[in-house]
Amino acid sequence: MEQAEFEGLVAEAIAALPPVIRQAFDNVAFVIEDRARRRKAAEVGIRVDEVLLGLYEGIPKIERGSWYGGVLPDKITIFRAPIEKLAGGDAVKLKDLVRDVVWHEIGHHLGFNERQLRALERKRGRRHGQITHS
Repeated sequence: MEQAEFEGLVAEAIAALPPVIRQAFDNVAFVIEDRARRRKAAEVGIRVDEVLLGLYEGIPKIERGSWYGGVLPDKITIFRAPIEKLAGGDAVKLKDLVRDVVWHEIGHHLGFNERQLRALERKRGRRHGQITHS
């Protein structure tokens, strides 16, 4: 898939968020990279048998106080190659995976930890095996 097409899927996933969620996140930039550098994956505790699909880096909204201001945006990185590989050429599965990763990373931005997000994903039926989003 071309980079622009993948970017379109990410944009669609963001646009499809409920308005209350879209209004809740701020000062966050979305970036698409081909894959996570091994060093970065190791830093966030990704094991050899896991795949990093997305990464949130920043200060979650619930941790921001009156001191918060004049800071660089939080960063949500979506890793294209592993998502495409997991989708296996299935366009519907690819769109679903992109949506799930975007939701997951925005969850971190809003202040949910990994355990809380995994529980929400299980309730929604959205856990994809040994896939890791951080």
